[in-house]
Amino acid sequence: MGFAVNIVCLYKMLIEEKKEYVLSKQLLRSGTSIGANLVEAQHGVSEKDFLSKIYISNG
Repeated sequence: MGFAVNIVCLYKMLIEEKKEYVLSKQLLRSGTSIGANLVEAQHGVSEKDFLSKIYISNG
């Protein structure tokens, strides 16, 4: 959870101070999706499904 919180703080700083909208939005999406992918992996229907979702989150 700490990583995602840091990503959100960085996103806010980029928007407010640097006026960087395109890259900051991509950073937010990619940085916060890791946790969601790991949760999905825990509920995989097979070992192959689990490994596939873990692989995605490792990017």
